[in-house]
Amino acid sequence: MRRAPPREPPASKYITPQGAQRLRTELDALWRDERPRVTQAVAAAAAQGDRSENAEYTYGKRRLREIDRRVRHLRRRLDGMVIVDQPPADPTRVFFGAWVLIEADDGAQSRYRIVGPDEFDMLPGYISMDSPLGKALLRRRLDEEVAVATPAGERTYLIVSIEYERLTTTPGRS
Repeated sequence: MRRAPPREPPASKYITPQGAQRLRTELDALWRDERPRVTQAVAAAAAQGDRSENAEYTYGKRRLREIDRRVRHLRRRLDGMVIVDQPPADPTRVFFGAWVLIEADDGAQSRYRIVGPDEFDMLPGYISMDSPLGKALLRRRLDEEVAVATPAGERTYLIVSIEYERLTTTPGRS
């Protein structure tokens, strides 16, 4: 009897408006552009006859499965997302969307933005709120120290600054 692999904890459901738009754009491109094109190529390859030795048909079917899997994933993620488009009520603490400047024990400074797991790869400096550093920084205040377990051992960082950019603009306001 086969055992199912252990399930990973579900990823956080928070996302910025830009991250949500990126996922919607990817979903739209897969569903409206790539899937119809691949479906047409599979149909053309199938019309050539013997499918068992037809590499184009085999590859096309595999690609369709990959597209369908990604489309299902994107739809599930977008359905449960909470789009965070306002700064928190307490901007003196680190929450989702914050830009945090931290200083290591050796004086080296790094600046990170806390984002959701679906968008940490959008720009340099973005880290997931589910990462060890992201988890350690959440809810902390300015001048607090945070300890993070790394492969090289535990590292301590000092929070030097916390900033929130204006995430949306309301007509008539600046």
